[in-house]
Formats: sequence, C-alpha cells, structure tokens
Amino acid sequence: MPYISGFDREQLMCCSWDSFVDKKSIARIIDAFVNSLDISRYGVKPVSVEGRPAYDPKSLYKLYIYGSRKGIRSSRKLAESCRVNLEVKWMLGGVEPDFRTISDFRKNNIDSLKEIFHEFNRRISGAVEWGFSSVDGTKIQANNSKDNNFTKNKLDDRIKWLNGHTDEYLRILSEMDEEEGQQDDPEKLTREIIEAKLQEAQERLARYESYQKLMEETGVSQLSITDADAKLMKNKNGFTVAYNPQTAVDSKTHLIRDFQMTNQVTDHGLLENTMKKIKEEAPEAIVEVVADKGYEDTDDMVRCLEKGIIPHVITDDGKDGYEIEIPYEEAEADITSAEPEELKKALHAGKIPEVYKEVIQDIKVEEVRRKVVDEKEGCTSIYGSAEEMQEKAREGYFVRDPERNLVYCPAGEILRQKCIKKNGNIRYANKNACKHCKNRNRCYKGKNEWKEIDFTKDQLQKPCKDWLKTEGKEPEEMKIKEKWHYEKVKIVRFFLKPDQEKMSQRMCLSEHPFGTIKRAMGATYFLLKGMKKVAGEFALFCLGYNLERAKNLLGFDKMMELMTEA
Repeated sequence: MPYISGFDREQLMCCSWDSFVDKKSIARIIDAFVNSLDISRYGVKPVSVEGRPAYDPKSLYKLYIYGSRKGIRSSRKLAESCRVNLEVKWMLGGVEPDFRTISDFRKNNIDSLKEIFHEFNRRISGAVEWGFSSVDGTKIQANNSKDNNFTKNKLDDRIKWLNGHTDEYLRILSEMDEEEGQQDDPEKLTREIIEAKLQEAQERLARYESYQKLMEETGVSQLSITDADAKLMKNKNGFTVAYNPQTAVDSKTHLIRDFQMTNQVTDHGLLENTMKKIKEEAPEAIVEVVADKGYEDTDDMVRCLEKGIIPHVITDDGKDGYEIEIPYEEAEADITSAEPEELKKALHAGKIPEVYKEVIQDIKVEEVRRKVVDEKEGCTSIYGSAEEMQEKAREGYFVRDPERNLVYCPAGEILRQKCIKKNGNIRYANKNACKHCKNRNRCYKGKNEWKEIDFTKDQLQKPCKDWLKTEGKEPEEMKIKEKWHYEKVKIVRFFLKPDQEKMSQRMCLSEHPFGTIKRAMGATYFLLKGMKKVAGEFALFCLGYNLERAKNLLGFDKMMELMTEA
C-alpha cells in the first residue's frame, strides 16, 4: 500500500508569505491588534539608541503575546521561533532579533503589558455582555529557591546549629594545641581543614545574624534573597516561594476582566482591591463578586459595600450570612443613590440603600460599651536584657519580649509570631524546636507535634503549669499595668446575606482560567523578578488566555473588526 507522498524539496514555488499562514490563525488577530496600538502611550523604551536602527517595538510585542499563548516563554526559544516558525516570521516580517534583544526589551518595557491587556478588554467590551465576577487566587512559583528564603524561625534554627558547630571546631582546635608536638594521625582532620571549616561557619553565622537583625528592624516576616518581593507560600504540593495573583473572571464570558499581583500568603482582604478597576469602569453601576471562604474578612466586605460592590463570600456550613459591625456616623444620606459616597453615608447612618435591599437585612443602630486604654505603665519588657528573660523562662515560664516580638520557652527555645487572631491575640510557635525537644511533654500534651501559645498585647509572661508543678513552684502571670475605662459608643449592626445561586457558580468560573494558563500555556513559574515585572509577565498570560477565549466566543471575523479599531 503506497504512502501519502510529500512534495519535491527541489521544486520551485511562486507564492506569498501570507499563503503560509492559516486564514483564521490567532497570529492574524495578534498582528491586527498590535499594529493598531499607539505605542507612544505606553512609554516604550527601544533597546538600541545608537548605531544600527532598533527593532520595531510592535514586532517584539507580537512575539511576546504569541509566545505566551503558545507556551514559548524563554528569550532563547522566542529567538529560535523567529527563525523556524512560519507564523512568527509572517508577523515580524522576517526579522530575527537575538535572545538578548528580546530579553532586554521585555525587562525594560514589562510595565506596559498590563495597560495593553486593559486596552484589549476595552475593545471587546462593546461586543460582549458582562455578568458578575468571580475572584480567586493561585500560587505561581517565583524566581527564588526555598534555600534563599528565610523566616525568623528558620534563621533561629540555623544560627543555633552554626553556633554548635563553631563551638565544636574551637574545641577541636584547642585539643590540637594541647597535643602539639605529637605525631599527627593521617586519619584525623588537619588543622588547616578545621580552620577552613571554622571560617566558613563564622562567615555564614555573621550573614544569618545580619539577616535576623534586618528582619527585626524592618518588621518583615520573611526575607527572600534572590527576589525580595516573593514569599514562602503553601500550595497543593507543599511549600514554595511564590506570588499570589488574584483574577476577576466574568460569569458569562469566562474572560479575565482584571487581575492584581500580590505577595500576600492568604487571600484575606484582597477582594475590594481586585475589583477596584472593574468598578471604576462602571462608576454608576453596582457590581457583584463571588469568592470562596479564603476571602472571609468583614472589613474587606464593608469596603466593598462602601464602593458599590456586592460581595458574595461563601459561608461556613450552617450559616447563611455574616453579622457585621461598623462605626455609627450620623449623616443625611440619599438611599436611592448608587454613588459610593452616598452608599457609605447610608451604611454608617444605619440605613439600607435601595440597591442593597436583597443582601442586607436587620440593620440597626445600637449603643455598646467599649474598653478604652488611657495609658500604659511600662510598655516594654520589665526585664533588662534577653539573658534575664531567658533565665526567667527556664524557671517554667513563657516570657514575651514585646520589642523583638518573640517568646522564650522554658526549654530555652525561641517562639516566633505565627499569626494574629481575630480577637487581637498574638500566637507564637516554633514547630522545628518542639519536634526535637526532649522536654516537650512537660509543657504540651496536645494532638499536634508543637506548642502554640497566645499572648494579648499587654501580657509579658505566662506560666507553664506542668513545668512548674514538677519544680514545686506557684504559677504567676505578669501583665503590663494599664489604666483604662469604658465608653459608650454607637455602632451599626447588620446581616449580610450572600446570593446562594451565584456562590454555587464560583468553582467553574475561577478554576477554568488558572487551569488553562498553567497547563496549556505552561505558566507555572515566573521568569522575571520583582512585583512590577511579575505583574507584567502575568498580564501576558491573561492577554493570551483572553485572546483565545474571545476568538471562540465572537468568531474570527468579529475579532478582526474589533482589533483594527483604534
């Protein structure tokens, strides 16, 4: 049976480059869109300013957008595509920039890509009907390894480990001095090797101590050496140094309407910021957004309501809404208006705006008593030094240093801040220290493998009752002395009831774009460093996704018509 025959490689052809590209290829949409852009609006910085002419910035933008859609991201692979990919050759007119030109132009002009993404959405907005939005976040790996990311607990462990090794090296050198003159054992380590190891340990110790000092002075919870903006985050595969981009996906078209790049470990408090741009585009309309339990932050929900955004955040089982308290502010408000200023006035005056009648219930003004602190006597530790705190801790107490924001435990370990609870208490823990502590059962017998202890802002020490019981001492608890009184204040309390039907659609809306971006486009990590550059790189992913999605929704001919409009 004969095979399908191919063409004769030596046959001469008379054809145009346009014939090599499919009539409905996405390359034609990208080409039409970028050609119609006014590049001067985006502050484009050409790579070369002297000597031979620079490459057309529009050609490089076409290359980036096409490469992002096709999963071709590295500068070297993009440069190779300019030589072997017929669609790329057609878009760029046959020019072949090298990888360094491609890389430099991307680094210098990455900020403009988010503006180009918004321009694309603006052009298609007249042809689609927007619904409500679904906001969610995902973790995308940063250009920073876990070894070059430090938390305070991690630095404590490494400093302790290096101090032990330094002491051991010094002890070995001391023994060598005492045995000087005796014949060396060839199997033993030589003085030169020990001194080299000691110097290396001391250098690492000094570096880690400088990191620790910097973190305590700046108050940061993490320190990344390669990419300072990235943070250690938990994902389904464990922990990784990453960013947490937030996207707002439309319910009717599944297009990405906007995004926000963050390095926040959780999604708490990010709902209003992610929806801000969408609301600005429709100042007179009330926009709605759905989100999962990770966005459960009543302050964030209040900010949304004040701006004209209705938040539908999934509730815990057994609940159908959120009870929210805000300060009362007497004002004359127009409850028929949808203006953010009038909405804020009405809410704080205890009135339900007409646009919120379906989601806000049982609003009322109440007078409550609140504790007010007048002054504190000794807002710092009562101990003179860290050594005194450690000595007190060894007696069987958890001693808190409010200036350095840490706790010394009875076993001599340091517990660092883990989180701040809703009631304002600070939770401290040190998982690694507890796992290897010989005295763990003397202070903790819970189900977990580590001790977690909560301190209020005015507490200085807490007794470890089981530890003190074995020592035959009476437990005592130390607090910062303070003067306070109660005041009567007015608050507005209301019940926010999310729309259950809209919340049921959240999963399919938010997960679809992330799945496409990560799997089809291969965007599981960032090539660039820094929040601004990473945001520009993510804009490429979102633009590539929206291009394909809009093409399937509107059709090729309609897309070409929209893309050529200036």
